[in-house]
Amino acid sequence: MTSATPAGTAAASPSHTAAEIASQPDCWRRAADALPRHADALPRRGERVAVVGCGTSWFMAQAYAALREGGGHGTTDAFAASEFPPGREYDRILAISRSGTTTEVLDLLGHARAAGVPTTAVTADPATPVMALADAVAVLDFADERSVVQTRFATSVLALLRAHLEAEGARPDGVRPLARAVLDAERAVTAPLPAELCGAEQFTFLGRGWTYGLALEAGLKMREAAGAWTEAYPAMEYRHGPISIAAPGRVTWVFGPAPAGLAEDITRAGALLVAESGDAATESDPLAELVRAQRLAVAVAWSRGADPDRPRHLTRSVVLGDRQRA
Repeated sequence: MTSATPAGTAAASPSHTAAEIASQPDCWRRAADALPRHADALPRRGERVAVVGCGTSWFMAQAYAALREGGGHGTTDAFAASEFPPGREYDRILAISRSGTTTEVLDLLGHARAAGVPTTAVTADPATPVMALADAVAVLDFADERSVVQTRFATSVLALLRAHLEAEGARPDGVRPLARAVLDAERAVTAPLPAELCGAEQFTFLGRGWTYGLALEAGLKMREAAGAWTEAYPAMEYRHGPISIAAPGRVTWVFGPAPAGLAEDITRAGALLVAESGDAATESDPLAELVRAQRLAVAVAWSRGADPDRPRHLTRSVVLGDRQRA
């Protein structure tokens, strides 16, 4: 795929979101370096674990759950915090909350404490209620953000959890070491984005296993930052209906290896395919590909006259009143 200067970015002013996206390789290194301080708080081998969050944190929970099970570290389920199944038994609940104030997460931690279920929280802010409600807390304050659109905190949480799995000898087959992901991300924050991506009408993101959570997150970033028309699916499900949206001027982006024959089907439909070549020596880590998708979301926002630092209808943390909890 040829590269070009992204449309609409030449006159764009710097933003908190863009700066935080670019800081991710350093944040991931710091997350790995912080592992010795937080390892005791993280899931133990063999524990049955539920990972919960809201929005972006939920998608990172999905990615981690697939990585942990795939590496043989233990049964792991991921839930939106508001959809945690009552009565299901787990050895530990791992909650992800950048702000530490998200209502659904705090409510769930309170219920877990009353039921005697051990809990761990990963947050960016040590001065928030989550500190008192979780039994153990890992604070990644170096990855906190000013932006409403969350990027580096979520990926730094996943970097910490990947580093933990590596340290436990539970990195799944086919998943690169985190150190390789960091190097790939350094390239991803500077590589030009193809102009045809920035001018596309619609974006569909696909993934398999742990990368499905990344696909969901890429779609969310495009909606939040740019108000763009985006969808996300498991890669094998794409041909069961969603491929009908593929057309010239639209993009299908695959995180990780594309299923056999999918590239040909997408090309035949006329959509622009973004996918790795299949050469393990040259392809990029899917987490680094998410960085590229984040950058694209900012570029598309600027090209459409939107401000990625001020997304519509969103605030940095969702805190619900009593009537909204019901």
